[in-house]
Amino acid sequence: MSLPKVKLADPRALRGYAHPLRMALVGLLRREGPMTATKAAAHLAESVPSCSFHLRQLAKYGLAERVEGADGRERPWRATALMTSWDNVFDDPATQAAANQLNTVILDHYVQRAQAFLAQRESEPPAWRELTGLGDSMVYVTAAELAELLGRFHSLVAEFDQRLTDPSTRPEGVRGIGIIQLVLPTLPVSQPTPPVSPATPPVSPAGPPASQADRRKQSPSGAGKTSAKARRGRKAVDNGRGSAR
Repeated sequence: MSLPKVKLADPRALRGYAHPLRMALVGLLRREGPMTATKAAAHLAESVPSCSFHLRQLAKYGLAERVEGADGRERPWRATALMTSWDNVFDDPATQAAANQLNTVILDHYVQRAQAFLAQRESEPPAWRELTGLGDSMVYVTAAELAELLGRFHSLVAEFDQRLTDPSTRPEGVRGIGIIQLVLPTLPVSQPTPPVSPATPPVSPAGPPASQADRRKQSPSGAGKTSAKARRGRKAVDNGRGSAR
């Protein structure tokens, strides 16, 4: 199934969403359903005026909207979609700067979520402690292969999309699990090795200059060589889990 999505493309909307409380409000409305600013403030331990202001700002960017209330007094708010997306590359410098700002705030949000989880992890049941945590994997892929890999991963996660919109499909014992995706290149683009001038004599790291006979015995093949262990892709695994979405 295809989840309702809001795509941000205007720099004002990108900057407008780049606010921790606004992200928290959108996430709350998506998880818990429509609620008033008063109820949202109680959930997030924020003031009612602050939540009211930021909900109105979210409405300006199409991320939240008013719905009819049961008692006709304070009208609840609801999220307009279950997902928010934006492109990573823009031709317009102002829009690109706004997207970069939003990505930075999102990253801070992810770090805070991870820190909050680690702070209370010991209180989790053993089965959940075993399966949750941090980790990463190294892969060597082309851009096309990476696109295919991400597509396959997203397809796997999409198998559970119906549980987001229909609670009756959730089996006993389920929990909401945040799978955080960080796709990061760890190696710089290869640069050509600059040629070594034949006029430059070898430099000894310590001691007197090598004699001509000693220099003939020296081999430059080992200079700057990286060990096989360092070249291999490493995998830091916490309790057997790799990196997340």
